[in-house]
Amino acid sequence: MTAPLTPHDQHSPHDEPGEGRPPSHGQPSGDSGAPYPSGYPEHPGHASGHPEYPGHPGHAELSEHSEHSEHSEPGPELRAELVRASLVAIAVAVSGVLLGLLWLWLAPKVPLVSDGSAVYLKNSEGEDAVGADGVFTLLGLAFGAVSAIVVFLLFRHGGIALVVGLAIGGVLASVIAWRLGVWLGPTSDVVAHAKAAGKGVTFDGPLKLGAKGALLAWSVAAMVIHLVLTGLFGPRDPEPALPPAPQPEAR
Repeated sequence: MTAPLTPHDQHSPHDEPGEGRPPSHGQPSGDSGAPYPSGYPEHPGHASGHPEYPGHPGHAELSEHSEHSEHSEPGPELRAELVRASLVAIAVAVSGVLLGLLWLWLAPKVPLVSDGSAVYLKNSEGEDAVGADGVFTLLGLAFGAVSAIVVFLLFRHGGIALVVGLAIGGVLASVIAWRLGVWLGPTSDVVAHAKAAGKGVTFDGPLKLGAKGALLAWSVAAMVIHLVLTGLFGPRDPEPALPPAPQPEAR
């Protein structure tokens, strides 16, 4: 018996590669016009080694470093404003010496007298002690107004740093004036002073500041006056330009 002949239109299984079988030599796999013949498509901008990739750790470190450097270093305008505020605070504090000398000179004296066993006020109904507090308060208000005017004339643009410098300098100046007036005034050892003066002899009592709130008079006056001057004579922001009026359409 003879084997049946194979039809000529039937293809041999060796002519085309089967599914999952590697192609023969010289025959490309899949579509020859595919842009990625290697079978691994590339995504531009998503390469893990590219420095511009947003998720790359190096890029995150660079961005964090740049943001930290921008926020940590103040600008030149801010540094200049802080320097001006520091100079204002120092100058105002030093001027407290003049306030202390004026307070010592203008404050009313408190006359005392000793009978040999105790010390008494010579004028029991006098208000000399209260007058010392009033003089200190009035001097502090006057010095605060003057310092605010001088600072405004020197630095017309103003700024919150200058106001803070005025406030801090005013408190320091008041404390310096208070301690200087007490130190240069009559001694606070009343008993020793009475013994040195003798029995029945009138002598001046120590200079005291009973109302400690007077130490804030300079700072309050300086901040208020500077705020008023800035509001009245400070620089103004330019007004925004008005948009042009619409033209009527021609008929």
